[in-house]
Amino acid sequence: MNNNSKLTGEWYMVDDIDHIDSPALLVYADRAKENIRLLKGIVKDVNRLRPHVKTNKMVEVCAMMMDEGITKFKCATIAEAEMLAGINAPDILLSYQPVGPKIMRLVSLIKAYPAVQFSCLVDNAESTAHIAAVAKTNNIVIHVFIDLNVGMNRTGIKPSEALDLVDSIKALTNIELVGLHGYDGHIRDTDLDSRSQKTNTSFAEVEALVDAIQTKYHVPLKIVMGGTPTFPIHAQRMNVECSPGTFVFSDWGYKHLLPDEPFEYAALVISRVISIVDEHRVCTDLGHKSVAAENPLPRVYFLNAPDAKPVSQSEEHLVLQVEDASQYKTGDVLYGVPVHICPTVALYDRASVIVNKKKVAEWEVVARKRMINF
Repeated sequence: MNNNSKLTGEWYMVDDIDHIDSPALLVYADRAKENIRLLKGIVKDVNRLRPHVKTNKMVEVCAMMMDEGITKFKCATIAEAEMLAGINAPDILLSYQPVGPKIMRLVSLIKAYPAVQFSCLVDNAESTAHIAAVAKTNNIVIHVFIDLNVGMNRTGIKPSEALDLVDSIKALTNIELVGLHGYDGHIRDTDLDSRSQKTNTSFAEVEALVDAIQTKYHVPLKIVMGGTPTFPIHAQRMNVECSPGTFVFSDWGYKHLLPDEPFEYAALVISRVISIVDEHRVCTDLGHKSVAAENPLPRVYFLNAPDAKPVSQSEEHLVLQVEDASQYKTGDVLYGVPVHICPTVALYDRASVIVNKKKVAEWEVVARKRMINF
């Protein structure tokens, strides 16, 4: 098979792999650090970086970013916010509109970490009023970004309709409007010119809203835009904070969708052959509990077995079609690049950290939890 001595020099091969059980998540720390530096090279001003931590969910990776001078972060869950607060990240945007118990969980975080600047999203007057009322009861001020629907059609208010929401926020106490947030994740064109044109068209609506707010209220506003596909376009705007997330590990999906971006694979999954089915099929231990399963097959590509084609998957098994199964044996290790790394990371309690082809540590994927303490 392809997992032979000819490949021992490949960057991803681990010398002591026999001591790492599978399936497992591997993080190549030096590559992750380099991806962070590449990000800084694209967005020249580190103060305009607000990386999304939903991809990595690890204290150590977020600390790498802070070591590179990044002080602003974006997250999707209360647990991710708590993870960041625990390492004294100065500025944390919960890019989610808290409802139900999440409002009090956010309040608890704000009280527990007074030195941290927390903020969250809102997209309607009713929710905003509720958040403000809870803040008033707890004698705090909650900072908010208006969540704008710039085409994703998932959450947010259309920019053309958002000025009334600004008026509602301005009439409330214990809540302060600090910015606008938009996620243009629907723009994923491989062609950079096409991606840029669509991004600029979408952003024009945001600019019109900013002008209207400034005309009426004369208040400074932060603008947070741009996931991994569009942040290089937004990086050209001096008034936008860029918030990519996948860049830190990269994955098969974005690596092939976005050839203009320089990020390299920094996280893989390993799997072992557990059975030889017949002359053209082998079975591995990489079930859909171990790699993100929201996409159709193939959900993973194997660097050291490029001919292996996933043909069926269940909870603990992945069957591969291969040219010649006699070239494989049980116990063979396959190194896989997930199509989507973000939900793949969330399937693992821990990641094995690889430096110079050896496992040097284990990092807890702490923010995969729904709740840490708050």
